[in-house]
Amino acid sequence: MPEPLLKELSKPGLIGVKLPEPDIPIKPLAELLGTENLRSDPPPLPELDQPTVVRHFVRLSQLNYSVDTHFYPLGSCTMKHNPKVDEEVAKLPEFAMLHPLQDEETVQGILRLLKTLEQMLCEIGGMDACTLQGAAGAQGEFIGLLLVRVWHRYRGEEEKRTRIIVPDSAHGTNPASAARCGFTVESVPSGPDGCIDLSALEKALQPDPNGLLPAAVMVTNPNTLGKFERDIVKVAELTHEAGALLYYDGANLNAIMGKAKPGDMGCDIMHFNLHKTFGTPHGGGGPGSGPVAVKSFLEPFLPVPVIEEKDGKLVLSEDRPLSVGRVHSFYGNVLVAVKAYAYIRSLGAEGLTKVTEDAVLNANYLMHKLAKIFPVAFPGLCKHEFVLSLKQFKRETGVRTWDIAKRLLDYGFYAPTVYFPITVEEAMMVEPTETERKETLDAFAAALEQIAREARERPEVVQTAPHKTPVGRLDEAKAARELKVRW
Repeated sequence: MPEPLLKELSKPGLIGVKLPEPDIPIKPLAELLGTENLRSDPPPLPELDQPTVVRHFVRLSQLNYSVDTHFYPLGSCTMKHNPKVDEEVAKLPEFAMLHPLQDEETVQGILRLLKTLEQMLCEIGGMDACTLQGAAGAQGEFIGLLLVRVWHRYRGEEEKRTRIIVPDSAHGTNPASAARCGFTVESVPSGPDGCIDLSALEKALQPDPNGLLPAAVMVTNPNTLGKFERDIVKVAELTHEAGALLYYDGANLNAIMGKAKPGDMGCDIMHFNLHKTFGTPHGGGGPGSGPVAVKSFLEPFLPVPVIEEKDGKLVLSEDRPLSVGRVHSFYGNVLVAVKAYAYIRSLGAEGLTKVTEDAVLNANYLMHKLAKIFPVAFPGLCKHEFVLSLKQFKRETGVRTWDIAKRLLDYGFYAPTVYFPITVEEAMMVEPTETERKETLDAFAAALEQIAREARERPEVVQTAPHKTPVGRLDEAKAARELKVRW
């Protein structure tokens, strides 16, 4: 660390601790790297004016697709606008310069913020207690399933409750998370309306031939077909009658936030995706965050540390003998939580409800426009997303969903989710989110209409797309195995 910066950070009151002077032995570069790896002459760097350099790197940045540059209609991913004010709040030195090993006396502000965010999420989800430690949605699932396991262990039933029931319309990571936690996974099919087949669920909840019982049912509501599970209360009743817990995957909470609460549906555990629902960066723009909320009977099992109030001060308590233990260093991705807190505070209850209303409105508007081009897999009112099926179109033209997705890049749109859910042949899943204007949705529909026309008249143009991107179509399997990160 440069000495001026070290001295600045060591000032009393800035981060609350006095940093020790570094004791790092300095060795010659030749000794560290070897003389064969050192240049004998300075590199021949070009001497350019600042505007040229700035334009070069800005152009490079614009070659990438991002939610700040393009429409990102990724189904079940909620790749929506990230308000810049939230980014500015998270960059405040009072947050950004905190150190996780500071004395709790010096971090009362951030602990209060985190505790308040937990309470906000409990209110939104209809739950009683929350931990912010999940580092992503998948780790939120992992924590939730650890809670399932320890709950059944506490009741003396761990050895016989080894099965996790996952509807085929649930979020795609659910089976992997369940398997990772040592459970066996069983799928339940959807009915003709795209919702859980209750008779199949009842059958799955019975003991298997070896007498093993279900530990939990994992649901996503609305599901990945964009359908609200109208029978979710009945699903909860059947699950609880079988002695299992009901887990809610929060991947699609953006479609019901402020309108319905998973806790009111009968769910016992849920995770949130701060990087989907609450306006924080997603994926490569991460890190993400997957808080987990539970009903009160599961609170003693939450991961440690837990934020508690003692003698008028907030502390990080490890005094939880029934806890599943630590699942993340310190207390989660704190600056992501700060962004989510700012998002919720800036919108308020009415604003969060408006988010849901606009997301559902946009999805239904776009679905009705695109239904004139490609059949909707499960017609009728959708929530935040919908699934098209291009199987007949493929038979007629030879053009696949994959080809159309690639061609969309030439029209300046990122591709929707394709080939998921796997239960829909030649699937294209579209989620417009609440942050896109009508003009953008109309342009996206017009692009798909034009691509459909091209597929019928000049299919080779679509089948060899994209044509306007810096890199053309890749061999996907080879690219995954022989990654090249530079030209």
